[in-house]
Amino acid sequence: MKRVLFALLLTLVLAAPALAKVAVGQPAPDFTLTDSNGKSRSLSEFKGKIVVLEWNNPECPFVGKHYGSGNMQKQQGDATAAGVIWLTINSSATGKQGDIDGAAANAYIAKVGARQTAYLLDPTGQVGHLYGARTTPHMFVIDKAGVLRYMGGIDSIKSTDKDDIAKATQYIPQVLAELGAGKPVSVATAEPYGCGVKYGS
Repeated sequence: MKRVLFALLLTLVLAAPALAKVAVGQPAPDFTLTDSNGKSRSLSEFKGKIVVLEWNNPECPFVGKHYGSGNMQKQQGDATAAGVIWLTINSSATGKQGDIDGAAANAYIAKVGARQTAYLLDPTGQVGHLYGARTTPHMFVIDKAGVLRYMGGIDSIKSTDKDDIAKATQYIPQVLAELGAGKPVSVATAEPYGCGVKYGS
């Protein structure tokens, strides 16, 4: 019996690193996903650039708030114009809310006028789980050295009301401005809000 318990404990200990989530101040783990155009994209291909990760579910009303108001598109456009890489990731499992294929993702991008660098599909949820993405949207910012500098909500007011956007602190532009100026990030974490990511398991 003791041997069985020891073996079980050892298995759990060995499995623990796989359950680890990312942390601010630590290197962001690399990943590879297929984008909406069928191209394989890896975080490592953007080495030396600031990268924003945005978790997305087109059917989520919280996502709808930021795209319907144009807030997300403006942030994407301002960031990419400054040389920042913006990767939108969809971790909805097949058959779950928000699940789309490449063609549907491109149609969504065209419909809302999104301006990200690439829209990545993560139907297995592997990358979502790797980063501990909990909501849509859930935002992460990685600096030029590949270190995670921000993780959390898109802004400071948790609601689906578009009128709140102007009153809220928009964390991503703030973080990008601070990194661009060589300053420490003043708000490195914030509670994410939105729809829960629709993982398959």
